[in-house]
Amino acid sequence: MRRVFRPSWQIVCHVSDVPNAGDYHTLEYAGESIIVIRGKDDVIRAFTNVCRHRGARIVDGPSGCAKKLVCPYHAWAYELDGQLSAVPIRGTYPQLDMSKHGLAPVDLEIYRGFIFVRLEDDGGPSVAQMIAPYDHEVAHYRFEDLRAIGRVTMRPRGVNWKNVGDNYSDGLHIPVAHPGLTRLMGTGYGVEAQPNVDKMWGPLLMRMNRNPSERAYLKYLPRVDHLPEDRQTLWTYFKLWPNVAFDIYPDQVDFMQWLPTSPTECLIREISYAIPDDRREMKAARYLNWRINRQVNAEDTWLITRVQDGMASESFTVGPLSEAEVALRNFARKIRRLIPEARQHRAPAPGWSRTSAPAA
Repeated sequence: MRRVFRPSWQIVCHVSDVPNAGDYHTLEYAGESIIVIRGKDDVIRAFTNVCRHRGARIVDGPSGCAKKLVCPYHAWAYELDGQLSAVPIRGTYPQLDMSKHGLAPVDLEIYRGFIFVRLEDDGGPSVAQMIAPYDHEVAHYRFEDLRAIGRVTMRPRGVNWKNVGDNYSDGLHIPVAHPGLTRLMGTGYGVEAQPNVDKMWGPLLMRMNRNPSERAYLKYLPRVDHLPEDRQTLWTYFKLWPNVAFDIYPDQVDFMQWLPTSPTECLIREISYAIPDDRREMKAARYLNWRINRQVNAEDTWLITRVQDGMASESFTVGPLSEAEVALRNFARKIRRLIPEARQHRAPAPGWSRTSAPAA
């Protein structure tokens, strides 16, 4: 948590999810609850969801709207910019400097309309710097104009978060375990890795397909005028260090992140966005996209569960990686640099995290 997640950028929502003053979204991870809220001055800010009086959580739920943020415990009130503005029985706090007890701010970055937060600044790159090698590709999809077409879903998984990420960036299992993707893309699936972002892609094969959902998707997917020809039938995936992904289709964009909840459990958080388009063909394509990927997700859940179960065996040791597993190699190098103990075949003794330090 300290070396990987607190310094990493985590996606919260899109600016279109907080369109008006007082609109907020929350994100809970790494033992923290974060509020992202739009102020009366139209500025979007992030704070920890913690009252500066006795530490109570201020808001509940994934989203809402408030004229002020009022703690339900003792009614300390904060303005939308985080400043403490009201304290009941104020006179009984003679030494209180209200200007010093505003909500604790959290680093925030907006990348092409998506809002990211970071608990600690370790000098690492911004979101824009991380995805810079592919920003020219992302630009085609008009992220700034996206709107949510569903709701945030939270899917618990009984696996370590790294198993989800490794599976996401693994191209070798596609022809083995995903018959649907293989029918759609043939052998055209590609994987490459940059220092802080992986890219996976597959051009769709516009050929006869026996699967009803896949055949209908290929039939009804309409032309998207703002996309170049080579992206009209291209599925592209980007994974940002360490656990945030964008699935980019001609018809929609999904984000997904996998948040650790224990060494053997995580929570997958995801939602779909799209540029408003009322064409019947587009509505059909988006529905069929969901049907296709629901099956892919079920296959991946089965796979990562088998890996987690196998890792519990006394016989398990870290296996070799193919030269083709470029994204997994890149991720493993970063984890091992931050947590040298990750090189071991067995978990270190209890208490190791309090005494060990990252390699130089």
